Amino acid sequence: MELKEQAKDIKLLAFDVDGVMTDGSITYDENGVEYKTFNAKDGHGLAKMAKAGFITAIITGRNNGTVDRRARDLHIIEVYQGVKNKLPILQALMEHYNLSFSQVAYMGDDEPDIPILEKVGLSACPADAVKKVREVCNFVSSCGGGHGAVRELCDLVFEACESIV
Repeated sequence: MELKEQAKDIKLLAFDVDGVMTDGSITYDENGVEYKTFNAKDGHGLAKMAKAGFITAIITGRNNGTVDRRARDLHIIEVYQGVKNKLPILQALMEHYNLSFSQVAYMGDDEPDIPILEKVGLSACPADAVKKVREVCNFVSSCGGGHGAVRELCDLVFEACESIV
């Protein structure tokens, strides 16, 4: 029940990409072009959140054009790539939207995500996140990265907020 109470306050959902929105695989062709595979169910969850008025964001350490394309398709307007220290970006977003940490959900899967996960109101990770991340999260998805973890978090927040309307 405590998890649903935390989810009720969420206004901003932010996500890492590799290992969260994807399964963490990085595929290159012979020309060095990088490819990513995204999950349609995760995408539907993100689009539903954006349509319902939630702020959705991507904060990722890598740079890839497919991330920009996916964000456009899902109406994610806050996209930050090539970010090694993610917390200052999140804090700037919070300031821009006048939000506190308790109003933020973040899903990450690896050690660079821990500084954010330790601060946000709803810290989440895929089932296959590294152990150190799973230990700091208050929501561990039953799904792996790129296989429904994002959708599971979106559904949790959407349903919690829907119950207060």
